[in-house]
Amino acid sequence: MTKRKPTDWREARRLRAWELKQQGWKQSRIAEALGVTRGAVSQWVEKVETGGVEALYSQKGGGPKPKLSEKEIRQLPSLLERGAEAYGFRGEVWTRPRIAKVIEQELGIRFTPQHVGNLLRKVGWSRQKPMERASQRNEEAIEQWRTEIWDDMKKKPEKKTEP
Repeated sequence: MTKRKPTDWREARRLRAWELKQQGWKQSRIAEALGVTRGAVSQWVEKVETGGVEALYSQKGGGPKPKLSEKEIRQLPSLLERGAEAYGFRGEVWTRPRIAKVIEQELGIRFTPQHVGNLLRKVGWSRQKPMERASQRNEEAIEQWRTEIWDDMKKKPEKKTEP
């Protein structure tokens, strides 16, 4: 048996089946002892014969290869630091659809806005809502209104006493 320890009970069962096979047990007896089908034992034995004992260990999931390399993903913050207006957008607010367009323009890969959110989380960016304040906002006038008018408006009328 290999020196690598199994990571879960399924691996341990497959490795135990191989140990028993090495000890001369018949596949039907191994299947009965481990509570599996003879077909499962047969498949495990075939895996070892074609790929070695390592073939009995769990394999990492397949799936498609990532479209962006780790280096390209790490490059995203520096692309976005240039600002949205540098890419022809109006205003400096980044949205997922805007970022998707930048990725397509700069890296030649198209992503859905939903997947852009996953990429942003991967590089440590969080979703933030921009503060919506008018650029012509007059802080002094607002403070004056708060102190002179609002305070008077907040005052409750005096309670009437019944005669």
